[in-house]
Amino acid sequence: MGIKTKKIIKTGLSGLILIQVFFLVFCSLCSAQEESYRIGPRDVLSLKIYAGGEEQQSVEMTVNEQGEINVPFIGTIFAGGLTVSELHNRIFEPMAADYFVNPEINLQIKGYHSLRYYISGAVTSPGLYETQSKPTLMQLIAKAGGVLPDRGDFAYILRDATEQVQGGEDLELLMSQKVKEEVSLVKLLEQVDMSHNPILQSGDVVFIPIKDELKELPSVYVEGEVKSPGIYTFKTGLTALNACIKAGGFTKYAAPNRTRIIRQEDDKQVIIKIDLDSVKKGYVKDFELQPGDLINIPESWL
Repeated sequence: MGIKTKKIIKTGLSGLILIQVFFLVFCSLCSAQEESYRIGPRDVLSLKIYAGGEEQQSVEMTVNEQGEINVPFIGTIFAGGLTVSELHNRIFEPMAADYFVNPEINLQIKGYHSLRYYISGAVTSPGLYETQSKPTLMQLIAKAGGVLPDRGDFAYILRDATEQVQGGEDLELLMSQKVKEEVSLVKLLEQVDMSHNPILQSGDVVFIPIKDELKELPSVYVEGEVKSPGIYTFKTGLTALNACIKAGGFTKYAAPNRTRIIRQEDDKQVIIKIDLDSVKKGYVKDFELQPGDLINIPESWL
C-alpha cells in the first residue's frame, strides 16, 4: 500500500513538473514573441511608472499613424518599429535622469493592431484580420474559417495592399497591377508541403479564387509610353484607349497615333494599327480588345 501510494505521489509530482515546465515554456514563448514584435500604428501600450514604492502613473497609449506616443512627464516619443525593450529604455532614460530616482517602468502591449491582413475569395469568413504575430498563409486561412470546397488550386499574395482594399480599391484591378506571389494550395493543403506555407507580412492581401475564376477574368497587356505599363484585367467592352487610361495615360514622349495592338490568332500573330490621337478627338472609333491583347504605345520620333 505504501509503495503504491509513493508511486501515485511520484506520478503526480511528475505530472505537476511537466505542467510547470510547459507553463514556463509557454510564458517564455509569449515573452519572446512580444520582445521580437515591432510596435506599429494603432497598437495600444500599457505603461505603469513606480517610484518610491508607489505607483506614480498608469496610462494606456495608442500609437498614432506617424508611430508616436505621448508619454507622461516626457511628452512625444517615437515608438514605431521599436521592440518593447527598446521603447522601455527610451522611456526609462529621461524618466530616471529628470523626474524620478530609480523608477520602475512596466511597459506592455495591450492591443496589437498594426499587424493587419486581408483575405478574400473562397474562404468561409473573408475580411480583415489583426494578429499578435506574423501568421503563415495556413494560419490566416484557418482564422478565416478554412477554404470552401470549390476553391481554386492557387492562392495569390499581394504585398502591402490591405489599406488599399480597405479603402475601397478594386481587388481585381490591384491583382492586375501589383506583383503577386502564387502559392499552390494543392501542395499546401492536400500534400501538406510546408515549403508552400510562407510567412505573411503586415499589409498582405491573400486572394483565393473560386475554381476556374481566373479563367473568367483574363487580362490584357499595356506596354511602352504609358505611365503604368503592366497587366490589366479584361472585361467585356474594354477598348484600347480605356486600357491606356487604366495604365495611367500616355507619357509626354508617347506617340498614340502609332499605337499597335498585337493579337494572337491560332498559331499566328496579328498586328492591328490604330491612331489613338484620332480616337481621343472623336474622329475614329475606338478599338474593342480581346483577352490576351497586347497594346504597344511607341515613343515619339520628335
